[in-house]
Amino acid sequence: MNWSALGKILIMVGIGIAILGALMLLLPRMPFLGNMPGDIHIKREGFNLHIPITTSIILSIVLTIILNIIIWLLIKK
Repeated sequence: MNWSALGKILIMVGIGIAILGALMLLLPRMPFLGNMPGDIHIKREGFNLHIPITTSIILSIVLTIILNIIIWLLIKK
């Protein structure tokens, strides 16, 4: 087993977890997430339903672009 490669993988996983943690701290402070046009909010007595369709699509596009850039940078080497 190549210990150098395993070490690099563990470092990348650690950096990924740190970035994910930072995003989890910062995302609730962004007022537009979950309140965009196209998000569905239904409020009735004793019942609340929230379906963030637009927010999900935008986050999916952004994450796809970020992951494609990361994969492109890793393959480029």
